[in-house]
Amino acid sequence: MQIPLINLKKQYESIKDEVDKAVSEVLSSAQYIMGTNVRKFEKEFSEYLGVNHSISVGNGTDALIIALKALGIGEGDEVITTPWTFFATAESISFVGATPVFVDVRLDTFNIDPSKIEEKITPKTKAIMVVHIFGQPADMDEINRIAKKHNLYVIEDAAQAVGSEYKGQKIGTLSDIATFSFFPTKNLGCAGDGGIIVTNDDNLATICRALRTHGSGENGQKAYNIIHNIDENINQEDNADNTVYNPLKYYNYLIGHNSRLDEIQAAILRVKLKYLNEWNDKRRENAKFYNENLKDTRLVTPYEENNVKHIYHLYILQSEKREEIVEFLNRKGIATGIYYPVPLHLQKAYKDLGYKEGDLLNAEYLSHRTFAIPMFAELTDEEKKYIVNSIKEFEKQNG
Repeated sequence: MQIPLINLKKQYESIKDEVDKAVSEVLSSAQYIMGTNVRKFEKEFSEYLGVNHSISVGNGTDALIIALKALGIGEGDEVITTPWTFFATAESISFVGATPVFVDVRLDTFNIDPSKIEEKITPKTKAIMVVHIFGQPADMDEINRIAKKHNLYVIEDAAQAVGSEYKGQKIGTLSDIATFSFFPTKNLGCAGDGGIIVTNDDNLATICRALRTHGSGENGQKAYNIIHNIDENINQEDNADNTVYNPLKYYNYLIGHNSRLDEIQAAILRVKLKYLNEWNDKRRENAKFYNENLKDTRLVTPYEENNVKHIYHLYILQSEKREEIVEFLNRKGIATGIYYPVPLHLQKAYKDLGYKEGDLLNAEYLSHRTFAIPMFAELTDEEKKYIVNSIKEFEKQNG
């Protein structure tokens, strides 16, 4: 039996007719950039989360960069974040000229440890960038308390957590600004790259809209006025043809980016958004099956706080014999993945920051023990049983 980490083919087959129809309609419309589907998807995503503004962009990394820029974070600033996540989190901080300051993670949730944040705050600190790793919400009450005390922004990197909840609130709604990725393997993924920024702050939303399209047009002018405290009424044209010719894009007010979600991706995401809760619930059912059937093994199964809804973007196990079990499962046709083999503070790209082995012990410990097994909504009972039985077979052979 061959079981991938995620089966995108199965997902596509389950919604094929709807997706094909949506894509065909976009192609027939000849409106490919910043059109009807983008506007509707942004509205629908805002309604799903319960936020005022959603600003779609080209990918999750751009979302982080634009969010940081909208907050005015740049050269000489510091942003506190986690060392145990995908590189884009810290990379975005570096890209705007700021410095990532790494704080160790909790061993149970894998998220940034709030009890270790305050000791890293300096006069240069401007924000805390929280990552809800693998779909497990971080301790937002404590992080927001610290941020308020020290007058810091809070940014949620929710790339892996679309649909997860913290005390009944959707992740992405618990900070000044939040970002999501729609990379194909995410719980809500498009057929290429895509991302989105969400916020309840009207001014931040306007600046983000300007920055995603070269700082041009009405949003560019509005953003310029916000930044420079200019009071001026500007009319917004929402139905401009951004595919063929929109004269307003030739008037630029800020140095921005070219980062847009295209119409085809927006159309696909609109279809998938309708199924997101159902798919996340199935992931949670699969996680429950794994937890119950692996509880008597020597593996450490994922921990979930009582007041959160974990949506299991990845299902992560821990083992002292990671290399051996990964090799064994791969021989059995079961895909695995190691997230993350090198914590960010030890990446060569950050050698100049001066971190060394032993500085962030929990992240380093996890980097040697954790691995993912298949997790997707379409997993069959037969596949799950095969995975569990294969793990138990390894345990028996390596007792």
